[in-house]
Amino acid sequence: MVSPSTSSATSSTARAEWTHARRIVVKIGSALLTDSANGQLKTTWLNSLMDDVAELKAAGKEIVIVSSGAVALGRHTLKLPKGPLELEQSQAAAAVGQIALAHAYQEMAQTRGLTAAQILLTLGDTEQRRRYLNARTTIDVLLALKAIPVVNENDTVATTEIRYGDNDRLSARVASMVSADCLVLLSDIDGLYTAPPNDDPNAQHIPLVTDITPEIEAMAGDAGTELSKGGMKTKVEAGKIALGAGTNMVITTGKILNPLRAITNGGKVTWFIAKSDPTTAKKRWLSGQLVPAGQIFVDAGAEKALMSGKSLLPAGVIRIDGTFDRGDAVIIRAADGRELGRGLIAYATADARRIMGKRSGDISEILGYEGRDTLIHRDDMALTGGANRT
Repeated sequence: MVSPSTSSATSSTARAEWTHARRIVVKIGSALLTDSANGQLKTTWLNSLMDDVAELKAAGKEIVIVSSGAVALGRHTLKLPKGPLELEQSQAAAAVGQIALAHAYQEMAQTRGLTAAQILLTLGDTEQRRRYLNARTTIDVLLALKAIPVVNENDTVATTEIRYGDNDRLSARVASMVSADCLVLLSDIDGLYTAPPNDDPNAQHIPLVTDITPEIEAMAGDAGTELSKGGMKTKVEAGKIALGAGTNMVITTGKILNPLRAITNGGKVTWFIAKSDPTTAKKRWLSGQLVPAGQIFVDAGAEKALMSGKSLLPAGVIRIDGTFDRGDAVIIRAADGRELGRGLIAYATADARRIMGKRSGDISEILGYEGRDTLIHRDDMALTGGANRT
């Protein structure tokens, strides 16, 4: 469903989906970060963006940045020719550009009393369960420590990502991974139109999308710049991922200074509204779409704790069936066999069996390493009895 705008006027305030968002992922493309004429970083623009980030942080929000730009910066330093690069040239450029990009974010964060952290990912890191969990945990810890994770494509080892220019989809997967409330795609255009506005003077801006239908997909063109290989098509595809994870998404122009502040001030954008929040979407996925790898039986005390919204501790486990790895889905059952719910296990089978029935404080001594206090955290659990408390 779409809602075409009837004028170019903008509202004076931001939508509640923005003001109430606690965790925000911001995707920045190469064309916004680098000057196509000389390959230099657009420091004035990036400084304005970091001012926005500092304001949002001061308002209590958590920010994750997904940034392109490494290849564009590196190719200039290495004096590579203009036009399409060979894969090996792109990887070499990324290796040089990643250093410059990380330094720029670090320096600009520090001048604002903030801390930036670099995380290199590929799409594979968001699709393979163990790597997904490791990346998610690292980002969660950084956010808890008030840092700003800056996620870059690991172009020095990636192949498909460089050819496809898929940072839009990568940013949506990162937003899904961290259960973000909002994903911002900064673009060279202020949202989705009924047709490419540069080609059709009658094209209407669409401020609100509540369902990505074939009609919406047909409106998305493939056009992109030399630096930004993805066009509106990849942004709509990113919207499918984000909305499926319960994350709202906004497409807006990044060709202005302080683009995030413009959203706060009610600037012209296209909102893609999710039908459920990240927690609800995750629990629906856990309860209905995962094939369980094992079963965890719990005693009456653990069952009562689970139904009151608590995590599952090793002490309450009386039996484990099946073979699973860390991060796999398992069924949680009462002592009499009733299914209580499903969740993602924090330990592989062997370690889970070693700590079952034991106190959480004894885990490190039993296993020889510091592990999680919980066997299944309540955020990674969907109960059948309606006791999912957030």
